Amino acid sequence: METNQAIAALTALGHPTRLAAYRLLVQAGPQGRMAGEIAEALEVPGATLSFHLKELLYAQLASSESQGRHVCYRANFAAMNGLIAYLTHNCCADSANPGCAPASDCGC
Repeated sequence: METNQAIAALTALGHPTRLAAYRLLVQAGPQGRMAGEIAEALEVPGATLSFHLKELLYAQLASSESQGRHVCYRANFAAMNGLIAYLTHNCCADSANPGCAPASDCGC
């Protein structure tokens, strides 16, 4: 992951509604969630949610798929793992403590 991609991802996740929506997508796994389900769970109007989901799409943290009149959103697990790898790339490189390495990824 490039620095600009990491900045875009962290910026997108830096808002409470977007972070909550992304966490719901991660929790849903590969099948994702319908936009209406996300709006209901977060108790936000559809237009507001659409604005926030657009930011997650722009940051490539999520993808969308039209299913008739509805839209299904899915977390981009490769991007999520890429961001984690970027953030922890040199984790504990200067530490003498061998137990400080980050936890392994979720395998998604």
